[in-house]
Amino acid sequence: PDEVVIEIANSVSPQRIDALQSRFRLARIEQRSFQLTGTTMYRWRIPDRRSVAAVVRALETDAVVASAQPNYLFTLQQDEANTKGDPAQYELAKLRLPQAHALASGDKILVAVIDSGIDASHPELAGAVVQSYDALETPAAPHKHGTAIAGLIAAHGKLLGSAPRAQILAIRAFDPAGTSAEGNTFSILKSLDWAAANGARVINMSFAGPADPAVRRSLAAARKKGIVLVAAAGNAGAKSPPLYPAADANVIAVSATDADDKLFEQSNRGRHIAIAAPGAQILVAITDGGYEVSSGTSYSAAEVSGIVALMLERRGDLTPDKVRAILLATAKDLGPKGHDIMYGAGLADAYAALTTEPAPALAATPRSIKRVSTGAR
Repeated sequence: PDEVVIEIANSVSPQRIDALQSRFRLARIEQRSFQLTGTTMYRWRIPDRRSVAAVVRALETDAVVASAQPNYLFTLQQDEANTKGDPAQYELAKLRLPQAHALASGDKILVAVIDSGIDASHPELAGAVVQSYDALETPAAPHKHGTAIAGLIAAHGKLLGSAPRAQILAIRAFDPAGTSAEGNTFSILKSLDWAAANGARVINMSFAGPADPAVRRSLAAARKKGIVLVAAAGNAGAKSPPLYPAADANVIAVSATDADDKLFEQSNRGRHIAIAAPGAQILVAITDGGYEVSSGTSYSAAEVSGIVALMLERRGDLTPDKVRAILLATAKDLGPKGHDIMYGAGLADAYAALTTEPAPALAATPRSIKRVSTGAR
Protein backbone atom coordinates (compact mmCIF):
# COMPACT_ATOMS: atom_id res chain seq x y z
CA PRO A 1 0.00 0.00 0.00
CA ASP A 2 2.96 2.39 0.32
CA GLU A 3 5.42 1.34 -2.40
CA VAL A 4 6.01 2.09 -6.09
CA VAL A 5 8.19 0.37 -8.70
CA ILE A 6 9.88 2.74 -11.14
CA GLU A 7 11.73 1.82 -14.35
CA ILE A 8 14.50 4.11 -15.60
CA ALA A 9 16.89 3.79 -18.55
CA ASN A 10 20.42 2.71 -17.62
CA SER A 11 21.78 5.86 -19.26
CA VAL A 12 20.20 8.19 -16.66
CA SER A 13 22.82 9.58 -14.27
CA PRO A 14 22.71 8.91 -10.49
CA GLN A 15 22.39 12.66 -9.94
CA ARG A 16 19.18 12.84 -12.00
CA ILE A 17 17.79 9.83 -10.16
CA ASP A 18 18.58 11.42 -6.79
CA ALA A 19 16.86 14.60 -7.96
CA LEU A 20 13.82 12.57 -9.06
CA GLN A 21 13.63 10.86 -5.69
CA SER A 22 13.86 14.20 -3.87
CA ARG A 23 11.35 15.87 -6.18
CA PHE A 24 8.69 13.23 -5.52
CA ARG A 25 9.54 12.83 -1.80
CA LEU A 26 10.24 9.08 -1.95
CA ALA A 27 12.49 6.79 0.11
CA ARG A 28 14.64 4.26 -1.73
CA ILE A 29 14.33 0.62 -0.64
CA GLU A 30 16.27 -1.20 -3.35
CA GLN A 31 17.32 -1.04 -6.98
CA ARG A 32 18.55 -3.48 -9.59
CA SER A 33 19.68 -3.46 -13.20
CA PHE A 34 17.80 -6.13 -15.18
CA GLN A 35 19.32 -8.03 -18.09
CA LEU A 36 15.93 -9.12 -19.45
CA THR A 37 14.68 -5.57 -20.02
CA GLY A 38 17.97 -3.63 -20.20
CA THR A 39 16.69 -1.10 -17.65
CA THR A 40 17.07 -0.39 -13.95
CA MET A 41 14.13 -0.86 -11.60
CA TYR A 42 13.75 1.04 -8.35
CA ARG A 43 11.56 0.11 -5.39
CA TRP A 44 10.67 3.25 -3.47
CA ARG A 45 8.51 3.82 -0.39
CA ILE A 46 5.97 6.63 -0.07
CA PRO A 47 6.81 7.97 3.42
CA ASP A 48 3.67 10.06 3.84
CA ARG A 49 -0.05 9.43 3.33
CA ARG A 50 -0.16 9.95 -0.45
CA SER A 51 -1.87 7.14 -2.34
CA VAL A 52 0.04 4.82 -4.65
CA ALA A 53 -2.23 5.77 -7.55
CA ALA A 54 -1.56 9.49 -7.08
CA VAL A 55 2.20 9.02 -6.90
CA VAL A 56 2.22 6.75 -9.96
CA ARG A 57 0.23 9.29 -11.98
CA ALA A 58 2.64 12.05 -10.99
CA LEU A 59 5.73 9.96 -11.80
CA GLU A 60 4.38 9.09 -15.25
CA THR A 61 4.53 12.78 -16.20
CA ASP A 62 8.29 12.95 -15.56
CA ALA A 63 10.55 12.53 -18.61
CA VAL A 64 13.14 10.55 -16.61
CA VAL A 65 10.65 7.79 -15.75
CA ALA A 66 10.18 5.02 -18.33
CA SER A 67 7.36 3.42 -16.32
CA ALA A 68 5.85 3.56 -12.84
CA GLN A 69 3.42 1.19 -11.13
CA PRO A 70 2.36 -0.25 -7.76
CA ASN A 71 4.47 -2.96 -6.17
CA TYR A 72 1.75 -5.58 -6.65
CA LEU A 73 1.27 -8.54 -4.32
CA PHE A 74 1.07 -12.16 -5.51
CA THR A 75 0.17 -15.27 -3.50
CA LEU A 76 1.04 -18.95 -3.85
CA GLN A 77 -1.78 -21.12 -5.19
CA GLN A 78 -2.09 -23.91 -2.64
CA ASP A 79 -5.11 -24.88 -0.58
CA GLU A 80 -5.00 -26.00 3.01
CA ALA A 81 -3.59 -29.48 3.55
CA ASN A 82 -6.25 -32.18 3.68
CA THR A 83 -5.49 -35.60 5.05
CA LYS A 84 -8.63 -37.12 3.50
CA GLY A 85 -8.60 -38.93 0.19
CA ASP A 86 -6.29 -41.40 -1.49
CA PRO A 87 -2.64 -40.39 -1.03
CA ALA A 88 -1.44 -42.50 -3.96
CA GLN A 89 0.17 -40.63 -6.84
CA TYR A 90 -2.77 -40.96 -9.21
CA GLU A 91 -1.35 -38.19 -11.39
CA LEU A 92 1.38 -40.49 -12.73
CA ALA A 93 -1.09 -42.68 -14.61
CA LYS A 94 -3.30 -39.74 -15.60
CA LEU A 95 -0.38 -37.97 -17.26
CA ARG A 96 1.08 -41.22 -18.69
CA LEU A 97 4.37 -40.46 -16.98
CA PRO A 98 5.63 -44.06 -16.53
CA GLN A 99 5.53 -44.53 -20.32
CA ALA A 100 7.12 -41.11 -20.86
CA HIS A 101 9.96 -41.86 -18.42
CA ALA A 102 11.02 -44.78 -20.60
CA LEU A 103 11.94 -42.10 -23.17
CA ALA A 104 13.12 -39.14 -21.07
CA SER A 105 13.60 -38.13 -17.43
CA GLY A 106 14.41 -34.42 -17.76
CA ASP A 107 18.12 -35.17 -17.40
CA LYS A 108 20.16 -31.97 -16.88
CA ILE A 109 17.28 -29.67 -17.90
CA LEU A 110 17.31 -26.57 -15.68
CA VAL A 111 13.88 -25.78 -14.25
CA ALA A 112 13.60 -22.56 -12.23
CA VAL A 113 11.05 -22.67 -9.41
CA ILE A 114 10.03 -19.15 -8.35
CA ASP A 115 8.36 -19.84 -5.04
CA SER A 116 8.94 -19.91 -1.29
CA GLY A 117 12.05 -21.53 0.17
CA ILE A 118 12.82 -25.13 -0.81
CA ASP A 119 14.07 -27.80 1.59
CA ALA A 120 16.91 -29.11 -0.59
CA SER A 121 17.79 -31.66 2.11
CA HIS A 122 14.51 -33.55 1.65
CA PRO A 123 15.26 -37.15 0.55
CA GLU A 124 12.97 -36.67 -2.46
CA LEU A 125 15.21 -33.86 -3.73
CA ALA A 126 18.64 -35.39 -3.11
CA GLY A 127 21.01 -33.72 -5.58
CA ALA A 128 18.18 -32.04 -7.48
CA VAL A 129 18.72 -28.43 -6.36
CA VAL A 130 21.82 -27.23 -8.21
CA GLN A 131 21.62 -23.49 -7.48
CA SER A 132 19.67 -21.24 -5.15
CA TYR A 133 18.82 -17.55 -5.15
CA ASP A 134 17.09 -15.46 -2.49
CA ALA A 135 15.27 -12.43 -3.93
CA LEU A 136 14.14 -11.28 -0.48
CA GLU A 137 15.96 -9.18 2.09
CA THR A 138 15.26 -11.27 5.18
CA PRO A 139 16.34 -14.91 5.49
CA ALA A 140 13.73 -17.57 6.31
CA ALA A 141 13.54 -21.31 6.83
CA PRO A 142 12.56 -23.57 3.91
CA HIS A 143 8.81 -23.53 3.21
CA LYS A 144 6.47 -26.41 2.42
CA HIS A 145 4.97 -24.89 -0.75
CA GLY A 146 8.28 -24.45 -2.54
CA THR A 147 9.39 -27.90 -1.39
CA ALA A 148 6.16 -29.46 -2.73
CA ILE A 149 6.53 -27.76 -6.11
CA ALA A 150 10.16 -28.83 -6.50
CA GLY A 151 9.18 -32.38 -5.53
CA LEU A 152 6.38 -32.61 -8.07
CA ILE A 153 8.95 -31.73 -10.72
CA ALA A 154 12.03 -33.64 -9.60
CA ALA A 155 11.20 -36.10 -6.78
CA HIS A 156 13.03 -39.42 -7.04
CA GLY A 157 12.54 -41.23 -3.73
CA LYS A 158 9.25 -42.57 -2.42
CA LEU A 159 7.58 -40.15 -4.79
CA LEU A 160 8.21 -39.69 -8.49
CA GLY A 161 8.26 -36.25 -10.04
CA SER A 162 7.25 -35.60 -13.63
CA ALA A 163 10.94 -35.01 -14.51
CA PRO A 164 12.89 -36.96 -11.86
CA ARG A 165 16.34 -36.06 -13.24
CA ALA A 166 15.68 -32.38 -13.88
CA GLN A 167 17.89 -29.85 -12.14
CA ILE A 168 16.14 -27.28 -9.95
CA LEU A 169 17.08 -23.61 -9.74
CA ALA A 170 15.53 -22.80 -6.37
CA ILE A 171 14.38 -19.19 -6.16
CA ARG A 172 12.85 -17.73 -3.01
CA ALA A 173 10.57 -14.81 -3.88
CA PHE A 174 7.75 -15.45 -1.38
CA ASP A 175 7.63 -15.00 2.39
CA PRO A 176 5.20 -16.91 4.62
CA ALA A 177 1.97 -14.93 5.15
CA GLY A 178 -0.83 -16.64 7.06
CA THR A 179 -1.48 -20.09 5.61
CA SER A 180 0.28 -19.26 2.32
CA ALA A 181 3.14 -17.00 1.26
CA GLU A 182 3.34 -13.61 -0.40
CA GLY A 183 5.67 -12.01 -2.95
CA ASN A 184 5.68 -8.73 -4.83
CA THR A 185 6.52 -7.22 -8.19
CA PHE A 186 10.13 -6.52 -7.32
CA SER A 187 10.96 -9.96 -5.93
CA ILE A 188 9.38 -11.60 -8.98
CA LEU A 189 11.30 -9.34 -11.39
CA LYS A 190 14.58 -10.20 -9.67
CA SER A 191 13.70 -13.89 -9.80
CA LEU A 192 12.88 -13.89 -13.51
CA ASP A 193 16.08 -12.03 -14.30
CA TRP A 194 18.23 -14.41 -12.23
CA ALA A 195 16.58 -17.49 -13.75
CA ALA A 196 17.25 -16.24 -17.28
CA ALA A 197 20.85 -15.31 -16.47
CA ASN A 198 21.50 -18.77 -14.99
CA GLY A 199 20.32 -20.84 -17.92
CA ALA A 200 16.75 -21.82 -16.99
CA ARG A 201 14.98 -23.65 -19.82
CA VAL A 202 11.67 -23.70 -17.95
CA ILE A 203 10.31 -21.34 -15.28
CA ASN A 204 7.55 -22.60 -12.99
CA MET A 205 5.33 -19.90 -11.44
CA SER A 206 2.84 -21.44 -9.01
CA PHE A 207 1.51 -18.08 -7.85
CA ALA A 208 -1.14 -15.60 -8.95
CA GLY A 209 -2.00 -11.93 -8.72
CA PRO A 210 -2.99 -8.90 -10.79
CA ALA A 211 -1.92 -7.81 -14.26
CA ASP A 212 1.55 -6.35 -13.75
CA PRO A 213 3.14 -4.31 -16.58
CA ALA A 214 6.74 -4.72 -15.40
CA VAL A 215 6.37 -8.48 -14.95
CA ARG A 216 4.70 -8.68 -18.37
CA ARG A 217 7.73 -7.08 -20.05
CA SER A 218 10.12 -9.48 -18.32
CA LEU A 219 8.01 -12.49 -19.30
CA ALA A 220 8.01 -11.37 -22.93
CA ALA A 221 11.80 -11.00 -22.84
CA ALA A 222 12.22 -14.44 -21.24
CA ARG A 223 10.07 -16.13 -23.88
CA LYS A 224 12.05 -14.33 -26.58
CA LYS A 225 15.18 -15.93 -25.10
CA GLY A 226 13.57 -19.36 -25.57
CA ILE A 227 12.49 -19.97 -21.98
CA VAL A 228 9.22 -21.90 -21.52
CA LEU A 229 6.99 -20.20 -18.94
CA VAL A 230 4.39 -22.20 -16.98
CA ALA A 231 1.97 -20.83 -14.38
CA ALA A 232 -0.88 -21.89 -12.12
CA ALA A 233 -4.29 -20.67 -13.28
CA GLY A 234 -5.20 -19.73 -9.71
CA ASN A 235 -7.52 -21.04 -7.00
CA ALA A 236 -10.08 -18.22 -6.94
CA GLY A 237 -12.87 -20.21 -8.62
CA ALA A 238 -15.36 -19.75 -11.41
CA LYS A 239 -16.21 -16.10 -10.75
CA SER A 240 -12.63 -14.84 -10.59
CA PRO A 241 -11.27 -12.58 -13.32
CA PRO A 242 -8.12 -13.91 -15.02
CA LEU A 243 -5.12 -13.98 -12.71
CA TYR A 244 -1.51 -13.39 -13.71
CA PRO A 245 1.06 -14.46 -14.77
CA ALA A 246 -1.08 -17.36 -16.06
CA ALA A 247 -3.24 -15.02 -18.16
CA ASP A 248 -0.19 -13.53 -19.88
CA ALA A 249 0.04 -14.50 -23.56
CA ASN A 250 3.66 -15.64 -23.10
CA VAL A 251 2.74 -18.17 -20.42
CA ILE A 252 1.23 -21.70 -20.46
CA ALA A 253 -1.70 -21.46 -18.03
CA VAL A 254 -2.57 -24.70 -16.20
CA SER A 255 -5.88 -25.51 -14.50
CA ALA A 256 -6.40 -28.38 -12.05
CA THR A 257 -8.35 -31.65 -12.26
CA ASP A 258 -9.18 -34.39 -9.76
CA ALA A 259 -8.86 -38.19 -9.87
CA ASP A 260 -12.05 -38.40 -11.93
CA ASP A 261 -10.86 -35.86 -14.54
CA LYS A 262 -13.32 -33.28 -13.19
CA LEU A 263 -12.25 -29.69 -12.75
CA PHE A 264 -10.96 -28.87 -9.27
CA GLU A 265 -13.77 -26.69 -7.95
CA GLN A 266 -11.54 -23.75 -6.96
CA SER A 267 -9.58 -23.73 -10.22
CA ASN A 268 -9.81 -20.52 -12.24
CA ARG A 269 -11.46 -20.60 -15.67
CA GLY A 270 -10.96 -18.51 -18.77
CA ARG A 271 -10.07 -18.44 -22.46
CA HIS A 272 -6.41 -18.17 -21.49
CA ILE A 273 -6.33 -21.67 -19.94
CA ALA A 274 -3.97 -23.74 -22.10
CA ILE A 275 -4.05 -27.18 -20.50
CA ALA A 276 -5.07 -29.09 -17.37
CA ALA A 277 -3.24 -31.47 -15.01
CA PRO A 278 -4.10 -33.17 -11.70
CA GLY A 279 -4.17 -30.77 -8.76
CA ALA A 280 -6.76 -32.10 -6.31
CA GLN A 281 -5.67 -34.30 -3.40
CA ILE A 282 -2.04 -34.58 -4.45
CA LEU A 283 0.56 -36.29 -2.26
CA VAL A 284 3.52 -33.90 -1.97
CA ALA A 285 6.84 -33.61 -0.17
CA ILE A 286 7.03 -30.89 2.50
CA THR A 287 9.75 -29.56 4.79
CA ASP A 288 11.69 -31.64 7.33
CA GLY A 289 11.37 -34.82 5.29
CA GLY A 290 7.58 -34.82 5.56
CA TYR A 291 4.64 -35.48 3.24
CA GLU A 292 1.03 -34.30 3.03
CA VAL A 293 -1.99 -34.43 0.75
CA SER A 294 -3.27 -31.06 -0.45
CA SER A 295 -4.76 -29.36 -3.50
CA GLY A 296 -4.21 -26.44 -5.83
CA THR A 297 -3.39 -25.32 -9.36
CA SER A 298 0.17 -24.82 -8.08
CA TYR A 299 0.63 -28.56 -8.30
CA SER A 300 -0.83 -28.83 -11.79
CA ALA A 301 1.60 -26.20 -13.05
CA ALA A 302 4.56 -28.05 -11.53
CA GLU A 303 3.57 -31.30 -13.24
CA VAL A 304 3.39 -29.55 -16.61
CA SER A 305 6.76 -27.85 -16.03
CA GLY A 306 8.24 -31.30 -15.53
CA ILE A 307 6.64 -32.58 -18.73
CA VAL A 308 8.18 -29.63 -20.57
CA ALA A 309 11.58 -30.67 -19.17
CA LEU A 310 11.05 -34.17 -20.63
CA MET A 311 10.22 -32.62 -24.00
CA LEU A 312 13.33 -30.42 -23.94
CA GLU A 313 15.60 -33.33 -23.05
CA ARG A 314 14.28 -35.28 -26.03
CA ARG A 315 14.23 -32.30 -28.42
CA GLY A 316 16.57 -29.56 -27.24
CA ASP A 317 15.67 -27.29 -30.15
CA LEU A 318 12.01 -26.91 -29.20
CA THR A 319 10.93 -23.27 -28.94
CA PRO A 320 8.32 -22.08 -26.41
CA ASP A 321 5.77 -21.87 -29.25
CA LYS A 322 6.51 -25.44 -30.37
CA VAL A 323 6.28 -26.72 -26.79
CA ARG A 324 2.88 -25.08 -26.38
CA ALA A 325 1.65 -26.39 -29.72
CA ILE A 326 2.69 -29.98 -28.94
CA LEU A 327 1.21 -29.93 -25.42
CA LEU A 328 -2.12 -28.67 -26.72
CA ALA A 329 -2.23 -30.94 -29.76
CA THR A 330 -1.59 -34.07 -27.66
CA ALA A 331 -3.83 -33.29 -24.69
CA LYS A 332 -6.78 -35.56 -23.86
CA ASP A 333 -9.94 -33.55 -24.54
CA LEU A 334 -12.11 -33.08 -21.44
CA GLY A 335 -15.39 -31.24 -20.96
CA PRO A 336 -17.00 -29.57 -24.01
CA LYS A 337 -15.50 -30.73 -27.30
CA GLY A 338 -12.43 -28.74 -28.29
CA HIS A 339 -10.73 -25.92 -26.39
CA ASP A 340 -12.79 -24.69 -23.43
CA ILE A 341 -12.47 -22.29 -20.51
CA MET A 342 -12.07 -25.03 -17.88
CA TYR A 343 -9.54 -27.49 -19.27
CA GLY A 344 -8.07 -25.57 -22.19
CA ALA A 345 -7.04 -28.20 -24.73
CA GLY A 346 -7.56 -30.94 -22.14
CA LEU A 347 -5.54 -33.14 -19.79
CA ALA A 348 -1.79 -33.14 -20.43
CA ASP A 349 -0.37 -36.38 -21.89
CA ALA A 350 3.38 -36.67 -21.31
CA TYR A 351 3.88 -39.77 -23.45
CA ALA A 352 1.99 -38.34 -26.42
CA ALA A 353 3.91 -35.08 -26.10
CA LEU A 354 7.20 -36.99 -26.39
CA THR A 355 6.18 -39.22 -29.28
CA THR A 356 4.36 -36.73 -31.51
CA GLU A 357 6.39 -35.13 -34.27
CA PRO A 358 6.28 -31.35 -33.75
CA ALA A 359 4.30 -29.32 -36.25
CA PRO A 360 5.58 -25.93 -37.49
CA ALA A 361 5.65 -23.36 -34.68
CA LEU A 362 2.44 -21.52 -34.01
CA ALA A 363 2.67 -17.89 -33.00
CA ALA A 364 1.14 -17.11 -29.62
CA THR A 365 -2.36 -15.80 -30.15
CA PRO A 366 -2.95 -12.50 -28.36
CA ARG A 367 -5.78 -12.82 -25.89
CA SER A 368 -8.19 -10.19 -24.73
CA ILE A 369 -8.01 -10.40 -20.95
CA LYS A 370 -9.93 -8.26 -18.50
CA ARG A 371 -7.47 -6.33 -16.34
CA VAL A 372 -7.47 -7.14 -12.65
CA SER A 373 -7.84 -4.17 -10.33
CA THR A 374 -4.76 -2.95 -8.49
CA GLY A 375 -6.24 -4.25 -5.24
CA ALA A 376 -6.44 -7.86 -6.40
CA ARG A 377 -4.15 -10.52 -4.99
